[in-house]
Amino acid sequence: MSAKDIAEHPMEEPLAQLERELITAYVTGAGETLDDLHTRADARAKQVLTDATLYAAARLSEVESRLHYLRSLRGEF
Repeated sequence: MSAKDIAEHPMEEPLAQLERELITAYVTGAGETLDDLHTRADARAKQVLTDATLYAAARLSEVESRLHYLRSLRGEF
């Protein structure tokens, strides 16, 4: 992998893309957009972002737990 490839595609956590999608879905469901929330400093924007982050963390925990369970069933520890 060249330096250009690394700059264009930096390493990230395995579930980072899923986390971003979960946050975006939550924010959209709340009738907002991420770009709009990031430019605002009001209490509602902060609360929606906080709630979206907590929602994503809970769902990621669920995904990781299921993955661990499936691996244990298969003996893949």
